[in-house]
Amino acid sequence: MATPMASSADVQDAPLASTTETGRHQAVLPGSQDDGMLDAPSHNFRLADCLFRSSAASVIWLVVRVWLGYQWANAGYQKIWGSEKSAFWFGGGAGVKGFATAGVVGSSTGKGGASYGWWAGFLHNFVIPNASWIAKFIAIGELAIGIALILGFLTGLAALAGLLLNLIYMFTGSAGVNPAFAILSVGLILGWRNAGQLGLDRFALSGMWKRDQLNRVGHRTSHGRRASTPTPVFTN
Repeated sequence: MATPMASSADVQDAPLASTTETGRHQAVLPGSQDDGMLDAPSHNFRLADCLFRSSAASVIWLVVRVWLGYQWANAGYQKIWGSEKSAFWFGGGAGVKGFATAGVVGSSTGKGGASYGWWAGFLHNFVIPNASWIAKFIAIGELAIGIALILGFLTGLAALAGLLLNLIYMFTGSAGVNPAFAILSVGLILGWRNAGQLGLDRFALSGMWKRDQLNRVGHRTSHGRRASTPTPVFTN
């Protein structure tokens, strides 16, 4: 019985051809899924992966984290023990009441202040009547955010809390350092895996990091195995 052979056209279209035990030719299609093209999408995310996952980038996030943490901690300290304690920790929350009132007035006159009517209503109906305890809450919150960022403890959550405060201040009509703080906070939130690596998160979230590393190693292993396995096309 004659062994089925591939035609010359079939062999020409299959540049990587091999003969199986049954005598049939199998070729790897250049455009198939397993001809190495699986590696292409990963290159697009190499920069992001380096910035948000690599150990070297954790030093950059350490500097950002400590600087921003100091700013928050100092702001909270001044409100509790420093130069602003009479307006926040004492004095019935005069600092918060004055800040919120300025936002409401600016909104009604069209000269700055709260840019949204619903936010001006919130300031007028809730913040101003409760300024005393809100001032203490803000002072403690700023101090806690700063300490958490400096120590690198639950960095992503601490940065998120700081970002929310920045948005509240900006909604009320204060720019100042808030936009810059907000941008840095967004970076820390996106890079939370790395941002606290040189801090307490290394111990608090160690189990999660180990699972993440195992998943990445397993993905690379299976990824390479799939990439090295050709897709056969049998021709007669």
